[in-house]
Amino acid sequence: MDPHTESLLRSSRREMFQRVGTGVGSIALASLLAGDAPATSARGASTDGTKTHYPPRAKNVIFLHMVGAPSHLDLFDYKPELVRLNGQPLPDDLWEGLRLAFIRKKPGLLGTAFKFHKHGESGLELSELLPHLGQVADELCVIKSLHTEHFNHAPAQLYFQTGFERFGRPSLGSWVNYGLGSENSNLPGFVVMITGNVAGAGNSLWGSGFLPSRYQGIEFRSQGDPVLFLSNPDGIDSGDRRRIIDSINHLNRIQLADVGDPEIATRINQYEMAYRMQASVPELMDTSAEPEHIHEMYGTQPGKPSFANNCLLARRLVERGVRFVQLFDQGWDHHGSVFPSLQRKCKQVDQPIAALIQDLRQRGLLDETLVVWGAEFGRTPMVQDRANTGRPNDKVGRDHHKDAYSVWMAGGGVKGGFSYGRTDDIGFHVVENPMHVNDFHATLLHLLGVDHEQLTFRFQGRDFRLTDVGGVVARDVLA
Repeated sequence: MDPHTESLLRSSRREMFQRVGTGVGSIALASLLAGDAPATSARGASTDGTKTHYPPRAKNVIFLHMVGAPSHLDLFDYKPELVRLNGQPLPDDLWEGLRLAFIRKKPGLLGTAFKFHKHGESGLELSELLPHLGQVADELCVIKSLHTEHFNHAPAQLYFQTGFERFGRPSLGSWVNYGLGSENSNLPGFVVMITGNVAGAGNSLWGSGFLPSRYQGIEFRSQGDPVLFLSNPDGIDSGDRRRIIDSINHLNRIQLADVGDPEIATRINQYEMAYRMQASVPELMDTSAEPEHIHEMYGTQPGKPSFANNCLLARRLVERGVRFVQLFDQGWDHHGSVFPSLQRKCKQVDQPIAALIQDLRQRGLLDETLVVWGAEFGRTPMVQDRANTGRPNDKVGRDHHKDAYSVWMAGGGVKGGFSYGRTDDIGFHVVENPMHVNDFHATLLHLLGVDHEQLTFRFQGRDFRLTDVGGVVARDVLA
């Protein structure tokens, strides 16, 4: 075809779409934004979750990320031998060639200062810092053999949430949102809430990377507008807003039909979602109507921002069909004063996390909701004394440790009251059932009915996936 004829055809096509406006444009919009239609073969799952690769054991995820990385050795992985060897130097064979974030001289070993107790019918062993979690121990599947690739916070956080240590990859929540979508057309499929400062890796931890941006996490705030720019400006009422959105999206649909850019579809979706969220989000965030016994169970005060309040909101979100809820809680980076700092942080999170599990169970939601607790890495079984001044024991801390740490899951098709994997006598290396972060992601997707090798997206000439070229489902943790 000669260039002149091709140019005329392109012009005619553009004029046709502009004349029909909401005709062909609406068809394109419906095709790209349909919430109930099966997804493309690139995903291999449908947006409503009815055509997953396997029968899903879980429909929703509540993911609790403790930013900074708590010490698993003081919470979940009790090591009597480490307590016995407290203060003894680290063995030479472990020190040789070891790279750590801050420790530069061979340190001494540091046993936990806390007692551990067995809980429930399973006898699952937990730290005395987690008495409330102990009450739901028979719901927990504690993985003691997780290991990762990085010992600095930002790359390790990215790896834990995106499967890759550098910026630009979609987060776990975005992959799930892309593959399965939401069951509520008035709320996003992926919601994020933060207690304290944002993690070092920033909003890439809930970003969509190279996926269309409609799949990124939407941050809900505890103060002010729950979502930025959700409220109407002064002098603009709901009717005005509806007319403005209709006019803007009429133009967007024309452009979408003309160029087919999925980011235009995202723009249309975001305008429409924002309008619907104006009614749904304020009702969701207002917990004042919750019964008093629920607030007592979580330890919440209506209208007061807290991690506990975010846990209660997470339950309200999954009740309404939000697919993936991500809670970040900052303040777990304990290079010094690890023992008093852990006591303080556990008092903030122990009760509401246990309440969340109990609340989901009593509402019949736990079997279809996967609750995940974890962090970017663990903590060393050696002491970090940054000043080397022989400070009292309650002032010492633990350095970053990537080779072995603990996470747990509850509900959503995992074995309750179950411990998976094992570390050596001082908690330094994994010695049984190692689980790489890729394996962890593969297992989580499997619980949602998704084959991690088939959930792909073509970008820059090749198919990408969350687990990159690795990942094995840990079938022993499946109920």
